[in-house]
Amino acid sequence: MALGKRILVTGGAGFLGSHLCDRLLAQGHDVLCVDNFFSSTRRNIEHLIGNPRFELMRHDVTFPLYVEVDEIYNLACPASPVHYQFDPVQTTKTSVIGAINMLGLAKRTKAKILQASTSEIYGDPAVHPQTESYWGNVNPIGLRSCYDEGKRCAETLFFDYRRQHDLPVKVVRIFNTYGPRMHPQDGRVVSNFIVQALRGEDITVYGDGAQTRSFCFVDDLVDALIRMMATPDDVTGPVNIGNPDEFTIRELAELVIEMSGSSSTIVNKPLPSDDPKQRRPDISLARETLRWQPRTPLRHGLTRTISYFEDLLGGTDTVAEAPGKVRPLAAARMNGFAAFDRRDTAAAPAA
Repeated sequence: MALGKRILVTGGAGFLGSHLCDRLLAQGHDVLCVDNFFSSTRRNIEHLIGNPRFELMRHDVTFPLYVEVDEIYNLACPASPVHYQFDPVQTTKTSVIGAINMLGLAKRTKAKILQASTSEIYGDPAVHPQTESYWGNVNPIGLRSCYDEGKRCAETLFFDYRRQHDLPVKVVRIFNTYGPRMHPQDGRVVSNFIVQALRGEDITVYGDGAQTRSFCFVDDLVDALIRMMATPDDVTGPVNIGNPDEFTIRELAELVIEMSGSSSTIVNKPLPSDDPKQRRPDISLARETLRWQPRTPLRHGLTRTISYFEDLLGGTDTVAEAPGKVRPLAAARMNGFAAFDRRDTAAAPAA
């Protein structure tokens, strides 16, 4: 039987990273999870503590890391506007300096390295759906540019390391992903709507709700990441990873209200700056190269995600009796989650 690999997952305690750690361990690999807990939480990986093939290291990727590994999944970076706009300079440093440090580690250890890039590199796209050949429409000085441009620069670094050092790199562009372990206060549309619905609060839709997104369930996304890493060295990407099924934001809000049995109503607020009007991946390359496409219907994925948030908020009885009210147990659990993150965030290095 072949021995498992030694695999580093940066951002491994985050929403995506923790699910990836689960899958890699299930495949028999040794996993080193590196995270500074800026926007993640230990509750995502606490079930892995004690596993002899799992190691957790608190570390910020803007500082060099000296370990021995066979593969690197570079997922470290706050990925929601609430988190990446909190400290935009640190966000850019995480994307750019973090990429330099992980590429340096890959060069020294001769490890394959995968960069988790993002659909945000397309900005507010003038081409729909978005193909990998589209260069994007990004505001370089806007509120979201710390994330958008940071990820674009990281992609540049990956391909320059490939050309200059013949490094085996992989780049995937991740579109909207959802599922259990999303942060309840990350500002993303799926988690926002579910938490508001379970609390019986108004569902906040920015703009008229006609803007579209495509939602990929986290299990499908992780499958694509692992398939990409397993491709031959001459397959570098970038490859779009996401669900090509497109929904308006209003359709999503109505579906969450229906599935959660909530009495919430939809209210409209002004659209944030640089918010894309359309977002849908062309996944022809993923289908051809990875033999991959998402398999989880939105209703099925939302069922599992709503169940997760019901448990986090204290159970199904957390559908509030009146708008804006949360039962004591739910409030305690949410406050505990927030306090946990505040404690971890406070230790993050200053910009």
